[in-house]
Amino acid sequence: MATVELLYFPDCPNVPAAREQLRRACDAAGVPAAWSEIDVTAESSPAHARGYGSPTILVDGKDVTGAPPGDSASCRIYVGSDVRGVPPLDAIIAALRRSPPSPSGNAASFAVIPGALLSILPVVSCPSCWPAYAGVLGSLGVPFLMEASWLLPLTAGALLLALAGLGYRARRRRGFGPLALGALAATGILLGKFALELNAAVYVGTALLVAASVWNSWPKKQAPACDACGCAPEAVRS
Repeated sequence: MATVELLYFPDCPNVPAAREQLRRACDAAGVPAAWSEIDVTAESSPAHARGYGSPTILVDGKDVTGAPPGDSASCRIYVGSDVRGVPPLDAIIAALRRSPPSPSGNAASFAVIPGALLSILPVVSCPSCWPAYAGVLGSLGVPFLMEASWLLPLTAGALLLALAGLGYRARRRRGFGPLALGALAATGILLGKFALELNAAVYVGTALLVAASVWNSWPKKQAPACDACGCAPEAVRS
């Protein structure tokens, strides 16, 4: 689902019409009529929303008309729009339809699976577990994973993949909190597994990595489309 944002400032008379235009575009594009509304005059407004006039509609962080940020202190004029003072309906529909699937849900979280699985393979700890692991890996045709010379780069690579999944477009999901937690988890796994030989650190790190994935994939609440009531809504912080 695309990230849709309506940027406005409270005194703009075209905001109700922009809401209705956005609702029509969502219906035509076959997507849920839900978006975040941001007061660009507020100090708490996110950096990517600053510099735009009112009203502006962003889809995945880009103005639907392709215009760059300009003077945020003025109402915008949309030449040729079917509704005066708001973005053209066709431009909004086109932006919604060309938006790629967002990896912010479960798909992005799959990147942590290889790191979590590799982290539980033994290197030098728990010798009594080696025969069982060796039998399983041998049946899969990858017995070399028991060797530290292979397991270290594979684990590090898998953890980097997990961190990349947590960091990709983090600002539009849950921020950089999951990435920071994932980095802490990855550090604990690598130190506990290859430096300290401490199983507890590996288990805690793996648990934290899974927790970071769940945190990252937790759906971000979007403001439902509100009825044009003639009053400016409270800004929804991103």
